[in-house]
Amino acid sequence: MRSYTLIAPAKINLYLEIIGDRHDGYHELAMILQSIELADQIDLEANDVQLIRLRSDSKEIPVDKSNLAYRAADLMVQEFPDSFATYGGVDITLHKRIPVAAGLAGGSTDAAAVLVGIDLLWKLGLTKSELEELAAQLGSDIPFCIGGGTAIATRRGEILSPLSGLGGIYIVLAKYRSLSVSTAWAYNTYRSLFGHTYIKDTENLAARGNAVHSGDIVQAITRQDATEIAQKMHNDLEKVVLPEYPQVLQLKESFAKYDILGTMMSGSGPSVFALCESQEKAEQVKLSMREEIPNMDLELFVTRLITHGIQVKSQFAI
Repeated sequence: MRSYTLIAPAKINLYLEIIGDRHDGYHELAMILQSIELADQIDLEANDVQLIRLRSDSKEIPVDKSNLAYRAADLMVQEFPDSFATYGGVDITLHKRIPVAAGLAGGSTDAAAVLVGIDLLWKLGLTKSELEELAAQLGSDIPFCIGGGTAIATRRGEILSPLSGLGGIYIVLAKYRSLSVSTAWAYNTYRSLFGHTYIKDTENLAARGNAVHSGDIVQAITRQDATEIAQKMHNDLEKVVLPEYPQVLQLKESFAKYDILGTMMSGSGPSVFALCESQEKAEQVKLSMREEIPNMDLELFVTRLITHGIQVKSQFAI
């Protein structure tokens, strides 16, 4: 049997601006997405039973057809029926380390890894662009997770423009295990409160979506200036999530007490991260946060920004 083990990194948002409504009901967005070293491991093994079988070491996620990893495999079956008939089904095992329902694209990156893994298992030879096109059928974050690194994401988040990769900048990541924030709720609430500020003209939407290309934070990323990046970080969704979820606000306020470069909520939350000048400083901040908030429901991670997305860890063939 042929098998692959892949590493699927999480992502954070360094920038998230909501520009307006789209005709498809989604929001027009301008974001800067960033891969981090915190990652899941996905094992894929060919089977001879013409089935997709999914299992996980986490009891927090479903292992049925609602799981994005399963849906990614099913998409490959639908798109490449001849290869499915030739090579058979696939057994997928998810080893979860990325917190669930954390706004870190844990489900999206698992799905991206499945797309990459099945491409290898079935010897399809798909390009990165072709994999991203498939990924866009499943969700807005998944195309980014394929290649990862640092990228501007516009429209719904599926149109990507790579930036100079940021690597080696350390962060502390905090998330209450039992707390989740609905992404749909966050965006709908933002629309209800701030929809009057939206740009209505479609051409202006596109122009504003491209404006981030010349933004201050992009220049800071080009210069690899972690201090300036931290100063220019922005997330519109904090306006609705922080007032409604005091625990998320508490994390951001607690981080701000320490000598960090900057802190922000990632995506729609509830994860909050702090950029730090060094690994040593990040470890100190993590320890201080644990002492300040001894609640064991709080998960704390020290990780770093990386310049890649899905990677093959190992492969095996009989």
